[in-house]
Amino acid sequence: MPVLSGGTPPNPPRVRDLTLLPKAHLHLHFTGSMRPSTLLDLAEKHGVHLPDALTGAEPPKLRATDERGWFRFQRLYDAARSCLRTPEDIQRLVREAAEEDVRDGSGWLEIQVDPTSYAPLLGGLIPALEIILDAVDSASRETGLGMRVLVAANRMKHPLDARTLARLAVRYADRGIVGFGLSNDERRGMARDFDRAFAIAREGGLLAAPHGGELAGPASVRDCLDDLDASRIGHGVRAAENPRLLKRLADRQITCEVCPSSNVALGVYEKPEDVPLRTLFEAGVPMALGADDPLLFGSRLAAQYELAREHHGFTDAELAELARQSVRGAAAPVDVRERLLGGIDAWLAG
Repeated sequence: MPVLSGGTPPNPPRVRDLTLLPKAHLHLHFTGSMRPSTLLDLAEKHGVHLPDALTGAEPPKLRATDERGWFRFQRLYDAARSCLRTPEDIQRLVREAAEEDVRDGSGWLEIQVDPTSYAPLLGGLIPALEIILDAVDSASRETGLGMRVLVAANRMKHPLDARTLARLAVRYADRGIVGFGLSNDERRGMARDFDRAFAIAREGGLLAAPHGGELAGPASVRDCLDDLDASRIGHGVRAAENPRLLKRLADRQITCEVCPSSNVALGVYEKPEDVPLRTLFEAGVPMALGADDPLLFGSRLAAQYELAREHHGFTDAELAELARQSVRGAAAPVDVRERLLGGIDAWLAG
């Protein structure tokens, strides 16, 4: 190590704590937000036999780039969801998700849910949604975390189901629903089949945030823009393969909810350094890093920023800009945005 003239070694560069960096979390799925320990508790409580992949100390080995791998991922997710059977289970999940986000520096969380998946065990679609919204409201008050809900349709189901969900989401917009999404395997079906559902959501004042550009390529991102008039893209990372699409996203400042750990876990990219964070960032495409499904992928929000630092060489100034982009892409009130942006500046100033 080089020394100064007086023989004193130089101070090592200070590494700012990324859990203290204020940020917004815009891509977190409901069941996938669960703590592994909570899953085991609920499975025991309800007598649910879990697959071995969900009971080990390590996250399951996943790969979803082929039909069989995606089916296995969905089977594990469905098994975990089957453990959420009572309002108390829902309340616990949401409260703990909020606690984890606060621990990681999040000041705003938009949690994504398809309430039809929980309706059979919670008394129907409307009771399920009301239980979820009540849990979000309680968790927000208890933890101080700003929380809202993004209702997501399942593209594996009929588009008429999506329209029903869109109308319901608009009806409950004053109870904390801010957006409408479209999840599941984007290689299935056509985005344009869901155009009417998204029109209903937009006309009701909700932001449009469908999944695209993860398992499918750049064309799926383009479809989300052209057919669904998306204002955010869930994932969107494959847009990096098309310079014209990158420019379009940058020009329109469409935020991509990029989930690096998820991308690697599902085999979209082989290694963390392969995720094209730099390509998107340098093209001017806004990003909101997200954890997607921590239960299955093993890492939460702050770890995504650590990945950008460790594997892509993002400086603290660049990480602060990523955090700002997440805040700007959020459906948060102005005062919340200003508070978070001020906190980011303070974090960087040290």
